[in-house]
Amino acid sequence: MPKLIDKDKFLDLSDYGRFFATFISKASLHTWITPVHLTFLFALSGLVSIYFVWTNHFYLAAFFILLKSVLDAADGELARMRNKPSYVGRYLDSIFDIILNFLFILVFYWQSDNSLLTMIVAFFSLQVQGTLYNYYYVILRNKSVGSDHTSQIFEFVAPRAYPGESQNRVDLLFRWYRISYGAFDKIVYFLDPKASKATLFPSFFMTILSVYGLGFQLLIMAIFLVLNKMEWILPALIGLNILFFPLVLYRKSFIK
Repeated sequence: MPKLIDKDKFLDLSDYGRFFATFISKASLHTWITPVHLTFLFALSGLVSIYFVWTNHFYLAAFFILLKSVLDAADGELARMRNKPSYVGRYLDSIFDIILNFLFILVFYWQSDNSLLTMIVAFFSLQVQGTLYNYYYVILRNKSVGSDHTSQIFEFVAPRAYPGESQNRVDLLFRWYRISYGAFDKIVYFLDPKASKATLFPSFFMTILSVYGLGFQLLIMAIFLVLNKMEWILPALIGLNILFFPLVLYRKSFIK
C-alpha cells in the first residue's frame, strides 16, 4: 500500500532520498531485516552525525545526516512493501526523531556562538513546523482512498495493535509519543482545527509545505555544515517560520 496513490502525489521537497530509500527497502525485502531494524539504524546514523559535529568533522556529519534521512524513509517503505504496517515502528520512529532533533539543536548550539534563546526557539520551530507538515500530510493520506492510513489525524487513544505486535508495547510507545508530541499537536490543531474537513489539498500547496518536512530541515543542516557555516543553522530553521502563518491562512481561506 503506497503512502499516496498517484493522483494525490506531489513534489515532496523533504523526500529527496526516496530513490535510495526504495533501493534499501528492495534489497532488504527478502532478508531477515525488519523495518524496526532500519529505524534503529537511522537512530544510530543520527547519533554518529552528532558525534562528527561535536568533533568538527562536518563533511562526515553531513553525510550521516542525509543517511539518517534516507533510512528514516526506508523503514516505512519496507513495511509497505511487505504490507505489514506497524504501530510499534510508527511510534518508535517519531520518538527517535524528536530525541535526535533535540540533540542536533543542542550540539549546534554548543559548537557555535548562538544564544540559549536561539537554541530554544530553533527547537520549538523545528517541532512545530514538522507537526504542521505532518498534520496536513496525514489528513491528505487519510482522504486519499487506497493510501496508507497507519498514521491517524487525531491520536488521543492508543490504537489496537496489528497482528504480530504486542499491545503492551504499542500502549507504552503511544504514551511516550503523546508526551513527546502532544503539546505540538495541540498548538497546530488550535491554529487550524477544521483542516480535516477540507477537500484534498492541491499539490502546489503540499510542495511548499514540504519545506517543513524533517527531510528538508535535515538537508538545511547538512548544507550549512558542508559550507562550514554551522552558526547559521539555528537562525535558518527559525527563518523558515516566515511561511508558517501564511500557509495556515491560505488553507483556511482558499482550501475549503
